[in-house]
Amino acid sequence: MSTEIDPASTETPPYEEHVGASRQYMRDIILGVNDGLVSIFLLIAGVVGGGLATRQVLLAGIAGAIAGAVSMAAGEYLATKSQDEVFQREIALEREHFKYHWDHEVEELTDMFRDMGVAEEDLPAAVNAFARDEKPMMEIMKALEFQVVDDERRSAFAAMFLSGGLFLLGSLPAIIPFFLTDETGVGLFWAAVLTGVGLFAVGVLKTWITKTSPIKAGLENLVIAAVGGVIAYYAGVLFEAAYSA
Repeated sequence: MSTEIDPASTETPPYEEHVGASRQYMRDIILGVNDGLVSIFLLIAGVVGGGLATRQVLLAGIAGAIAGAVSMAAGEYLATKSQDEVFQREIALEREHFKYHWDHEVEELTDMFRDMGVAEEDLPAAVNAFARDEKPMMEIMKALEFQVVDDERRSAFAAMFLSGGLFLLGSLPAIIPFFLTDETGVGLFWAAVLTGVGLFAVGVLKTWITKTSPIKAGLENLVIAAVGGVIAYYAGVLFEAAYSA
């Protein structure tokens, strides 16, 4: 087995554990909180630009947060459940293939191992290690043919609660300031500050797993929200100007 090792290095790095069971939910976690932070801030910026009063801004923000959370939760639940149902159907069909077309499945596994770079002389032993019994054969076909491992399968309910709950959490920085002030300009300023802090924090926390630059990741989130906020605000201003003329 060959691995790339820095020839100048004299130290063995410590063993680092993998992320583990939360890995398959990282998309829901990042998407949920990020979408809540960005979309509700853009909504707030747009309606403030359109001249709405504080109470109306609050109503728009709360309604948007609830609608967004429900939509995210329902969408993630249905998408994850549908994906798992497709996978279950594929497994049922694979069992049928095992029963009536075993030789074809063995040949298919041989081709997959060959495509992975297993040497020709090692192919019979590698294939026979799995093809001697249906259970290991099913596990390897799940991983190689369907790109699914049982430990990595996502719960539809967990995906639903993570997406919807974190969307609501992400919406709070843009909404809370309008509970504390009657000035929409002041509320928008603090909404931008709190949302910016939240976005930067999410970008930085993400790098705890990805091991990339925390500053770069945080700034990426900030830039996206800043550009979107400016566009949303002036879209509201133009709307107000057009209908006030």
